[in-house]
Amino acid sequence: MVAPFRLDSLHAPSPPAPPPHEHGRHAVHSHRRRRSGRRLALLVALLVLLAAAAVFVGVRLTAPDAPPVVTPVGHRTVSVPAQSVSLPWPTTGQAAIAIPSIGVDVASGTEQPAPVASLTKLMTSYVILHDHPLALNEAGPDITVTQADVDDYDNDTVDDDSNAQVAVGEQLTEQQVLSGLLVHSADNYADLLARWDAGSIPAFVAKMNADAAQLGMHQSHFADASGVDPGSMSTADDLLKVATPDMANPAFASMVQMTSVTLPVAGTISTYTPLLGLQGVIGVKSGFTTAAGGCDVLAVVRTVHGRPVLLLAAVTGQQGPEVLAQAGLHALALVDAVGPLVGTTSVLRGGQVMAHVSESGRSVDAVAATSVSVLTWPGVTVTQVFHPARHLTDRASRGARAGTMVVSLGTQHVVVPVRLQQDVPHEPLLRRLF
Repeated sequence: MVAPFRLDSLHAPSPPAPPPHEHGRHAVHSHRRRRSGRRLALLVALLVLLAAAAVFVGVRLTAPDAPPVVTPVGHRTVSVPAQSVSLPWPTTGQAAIAIPSIGVDVASGTEQPAPVASLTKLMTSYVILHDHPLALNEAGPDITVTQADVDDYDNDTVDDDSNAQVAVGEQLTEQQVLSGLLVHSADNYADLLARWDAGSIPAFVAKMNADAAQLGMHQSHFADASGVDPGSMSTADDLLKVATPDMANPAFASMVQMTSVTLPVAGTISTYTPLLGLQGVIGVKSGFTTAAGGCDVLAVVRTVHGRPVLLLAAVTGQQGPEVLAQAGLHALALVDAVGPLVGTTSVLRGGQVMAHVSESGRSVDAVAATSVSVLTWPGVTVTQVFHPARHLTDRASRGARAGTMVVSLGTQHVVVPVRLQQDVPHEPLLRRLF
């Protein structure tokens, strides 16, 4: 017999049930995988932490320390005791002395502005060389003589003023005109320079007065470029305030040492400055008018304590015969008396502690490399200014430059290296890390 058809026979038979221990095996494997994952994560985290620590330590150990702190020590000034100084002042007129290297100027007494004749040309030259600088032995630009310049010469000849002949169209260099002005005191050259520089004499005189004010010549007022006008007034002390920068200019200083100058039309013309070339006199300028009397500004170089020193003296208002020679002799007597009064003072000694250099709470000394002495005058004050080195680092070793000490008085400026006596102390390792 055929077996009857059953609907449930169309369903697939159910798979056999797994053995009783199969579920437990899968659970064990899953637990082990989770535990291995945690270990790996911890290991990675530890490696990252160690790497970060290594980077941190490396950065801390290789990073430069903050620059050392440099603290200057010692006195900033050295004062020379004052004392009474007696000088052979003339009994008439006014006088003053100046020692530029020491920054000293001393007047004969209370001064009043008075006509100063051709000493006015010291300011005229100052303005010209300020506006049109010349190097030593440089000729400078050409200046063409005009009819107005010739008219000036003619007028000076009639008035018996000092002059140098010129011709229309003549070409003179700036150096030639200045030499004629300073050597032969040519009044017409002063006006020629004034017109060339400023376009007119009044405009130039305004420059003269402005520059005089800047130089501290508070008792000076100029009315012309030559000094013929008695309204050009000054004092002996004020005149040295312009003579000092004039003599510091090599072009000017070379001209006032000349006893004569040769020019295209004027020919060879000689100096009026008395005593030039005698007893070390190297200039600078003399002047005379009836209103001013005999005037002279004199410069000499004397050896003082083994050093060449420029000494300046101004004498104005001298009367009587041979007034220029009289003014020059008074000025020479003054500079001869000044030289022995110049002293020398030790202001710094080699090895003297100038600064402390501190790092990480510890410090080392920085000392002057050499000794310094300067020329002095009773009552002056020497200044000392310490300048720390810009690039001093925590790695600086013994002998490195920690800064400089600048010693100053007048035109004396001495720069002294200041060096470490020991290596800059390094920051301890633990402090660098933390």
